[in-house]
Amino acid sequence: MPRRTVITGSAAGIGRALADQLRGRGEDVVGVDLRDAEVVADLSTPEGRAAAVAGVRELAGDRVDALVTCAGVAEPSPLMVRINYFGTVGLVTALQPLLAASSAPRVAVIGSISGTMGNDDRVRQACLDGDEEAGVTRAAELTDSGRPHSIYPATKAAVAEWARRTSVSPGWADAGIALNVVAPGVVLTQMTTGLFEDPVMRELMDAAVPMPLNGYAPPEAVAKVLAFLVSEDNTHVTGQVVYVDGGAEVSTRSADLF
Repeated sequence: MPRRTVITGSAAGIGRALADQLRGRGEDVVGVDLRDAEVVADLSTPEGRAAAVAGVRELAGDRVDALVTCAGVAEPSPLMVRINYFGTVGLVTALQPLLAASSAPRVAVIGSISGTMGNDDRVRQACLDGDEEAGVTRAAELTDSGRPHSIYPATKAAVAEWARRTSVSPGWADAGIALNVVAPGVVLTQMTTGLFEDPVMRELMDAAVPMPLNGYAPPEAVAKVLAFLVSEDNTHVTGQVVYVDGGAEVSTRSADLF
């Protein structure tokens, strides 16, 4: 029986690249996105998340072998809190029973190299506290005051911390569920097109996220790492943040961190 993988953000970018790879090796994929997916749902609202879970249950039945959460937004706004964090955590948590029914359950969530950089602690903490409205309110304050760029790294830092805590909590590792984070550097997707077209932004981006190994990453490069982490071959990797960043993390943080 082929493995059954749910991928959010499957219509474009990393999610689409991963869906193509898994389908190419004969696996079943249930995509979740705003359009062009098996399950069409908006992960920015509790109602949309519930609809996504219902759609997955309808198509996948009582078993999901793997879940990869690629859905996210990069445009600075309170929507980052709703989708990047709560859309991710809400779906992973809701699908835990279907994952536990698999003989080899795996989860990978998308973080970011930006999660290691300066971020707004109030947004991050509101996410970790499960207080969506407090996080959205703080993100709106940052947007209104001209400081929206600390929202995205806060949501990604919170996702990584949540995943690391959750990976060894009851119902996860003890149920055989491997839960990891993949943190890309700069990826060549529709989400980053505008950055590459602006010489000033590109210079700033290169300074903030230097990628000495092979430069900017195509989405397929990130997808290959995700594909391993959610495969049956991954039997013992859990609670890890895997940087697919061409060396950016080690270039921007002390090399003695490990």
